[in-house]
Amino acid sequence: MGTNTSNFSELDPALNGQGLKIGIVMSRFNKDICEGLLSACERELLKLGVAQENILLVNIPGALEHPVALQKMAQSGQFDSLIAIGAIVRGETYHFEVVSNESARGITDVQLQTGVPVANAVLTLENDDQGYERMMEKGTDAARVAVEMANLIKRL
Repeated sequence: MGTNTSNFSELDPALNGQGLKIGIVMSRFNKDICEGLLSACERELLKLGVAQENILLVNIPGALEHPVALQKMAQSGQFDSLIAIGAIVRGETYHFEVVSNESARGITDVQLQTGVPVANAVLTLENDDQGYERMMEKGTDAARVAVEMANLIKRL
């Protein structure tokens, strides 16, 4: 039984980045993976039409610092969308769960409290190899999410 949606208005994904201002917050921990994510993300942002001068990169120590940096950027009113880039690799202690959970919660809270979308490209990994395998795809996805959500918020 199919659903007929012809009676509904629909907002299709808009992936035109022209005129958008994007902020990127990248942690320095697990630097090689983060730089791979950033490279793919920047390449896709430019491909989608975001001007290089409209992209600001902020470096932070680690994943737990993402929420406060993102919050300040969101509150500034200067950005249409934000991107969090990081890599949390499991160690031998419970610290991995704390960092992963609190980073994700904080990033979500920023979106909900400010209304500024945040593409979450903070990878949670068992080992470095997983990061190297996922960094290009996830970096590209983050750029697409940031542009799509910025356009959606403007249209709603």
